[in-house]
Amino acid sequence: MRSPQNTATTPARSWLVRGRLVGAAAIVFAVLVVIENVLFAVTGALSYGAPIEEVLAYYAANRDAVAIVSGLVALYLPLLLVFVTGLHGLVERRGGAGADWSRLALAAGATLSATFVLVNVLQIGLALSAGGLAEPTPAFELVWQIHAAAFALALPTLGTTCIGSALAAHASGLTPAWQRLLGLVGGSLLLAAGLGDLAIADGSPLIFVGLLGFAAWLVWLLATGVRLVRS
Repeated sequence: MRSPQNTATTPARSWLVRGRLVGAAAIVFAVLVVIENVLFAVTGALSYGAPIEEVLAYYAANRDAVAIVSGLVALYLPLLLVFVTGLHGLVERRGGAGADWSRLALAAGATLSATFVLVNVLQIGLALSAGGLAEPTPAFELVWQIHAAAFALALPTLGTTCIGSALAAHASGLTPAWQRLLGLVGGSLLLAAGLGDLAIADGSPLIFVGLLGFAAWLVWLLATGVRLVRS
């Protein structure tokens, strides 16, 4: 028979384990995304406004890099779902303050994962077809355009995930006020960039507004992950 003291400490230990798991998922997700973007930068990834001939040449020359990126995506998307699901659970265990925001983050995170899957599937298709083409075809160009459109439409969903998770974490006492502000700024920039999704898909520099917001969210994820792991 367990003593009353052991019974009382079991929920606390369970919360601690869950918190550390959620924090670790946030940290690893952010690190993998950074690695992905560094790999794209090293290989000279093109803007969505680049001539289709350059797009074909890029994917023909960087099939291995796309394969590595695809593996990273396969790793970090489940971690994103672990984070938003786990965060909702932590918020409810702490009394439910911010639960509506965590539900929003959970729904947006699931939608974001599906959109990222589409972006990555189209990118794999570009890499596979590029090696067998001497020149761009209308089908190749269409896949590239859909890839660009899917990425642009992912930005407002990402912004919603960012804002929902930041507000939920702060309302439940998991993060301080400065992290809430960081999450709101990052999410707002992503939402603002989403208003110009057609321009972004056509190669507009407006994409850098979204990327700045994305960088702010990655910093928020790392800071929140570290707080949860060390809690």
